[in-house]
Amino acid sequence: MGLLAAVCWGATDFLVGMNAKAVGVRQAVVFGQIVGLLLMISIIGLSDEQLDKLVAAEFDTYLLSGLSALLMLGGALSLSKAFAIGTTAVVAPLVSSYSIVTTVLAWLGGDMLSTWQVAGLLICFVGVMLASRAHRRSVGPDKMNNSMSVGFALLAALLYGVTFWIQGKYILPTIGPVNMLAVAYAIGLLFLMREASRLLRSWAVIRLKTFASLCGASLFNLGGSSAFSLGVLGGSISVVTVISTLSGAVAAALGYLFLHERLSLTQLCGVMMVLMGAVLLHVYG
Repeated sequence: MGLLAAVCWGATDFLVGMNAKAVGVRQAVVFGQIVGLLLMISIIGLSDEQLDKLVAAEFDTYLLSGLSALLMLGGALSLSKAFAIGTTAVVAPLVSSYSIVTTVLAWLGGDMLSTWQVAGLLICFVGVMLASRAHRRSVGPDKMNNSMSVGFALLAALLYGVTFWIQGKYILPTIGPVNMLAVAYAIGLLFLMREASRLLRSWAVIRLKTFASLCGASLFNLGGSSAFSLGVLGGSISVVTVISTLSGAVAAALGYLFLHERLSLTQLCGVMMVLMGAVLLHVYG
């Protein structure tokens, strides 16, 4: 499930930047929220089990779900902005560092990490840093954009790391991934209602290619979130989270193939280190 989440989120990262440049950062996020909410409501409506879990949840669960939703929304906006002004090879590996935040929080919360897990985590961390280092040599406006994209990417990593830990520790075991995502998307739309209305007003001028890209990003993101949630429920938060950091390598590979973004030797070494760390966690976790 961690590897499946990595593939889906890597494809999402690749499409996010294209969508943000085409329709705007907030409008691109709103579209994903709308599609996600409609799908989750459909699943809940067809399943009495999901509805029973949602009704039986305690008030504390709803409070934590609201907090998680706001963090997720902030992470999505930061991520979209980072990809809009930066390049895939820089932003994707940095966003993958959210696993470090989640792992540290899981350890502070009582999870025990083996020696191999710690080694895999450190290797992933160093790999992420190497994969993003080569682009720091740019100058002028490109240097400013790269610096801003790094800042937004790290902010997204921090917000995602905290929200994934909250979800895995307190929300998923109670109401499950479907209800959790439904609450998150609903709250996100409430805070982006103005952008939603703008998107609907400009719907007629959106090109078919852009519409397909928006739908693809939403569906891949839902697939990644679902795989991640199932992996957390069936295993360790730390292991599933760090394996999912391979999404950065997937996004960088897609950028190389379709956007002609070339990776330096340093970046290639970083990607290989991320892969090596993920394998250690998968085998010895």
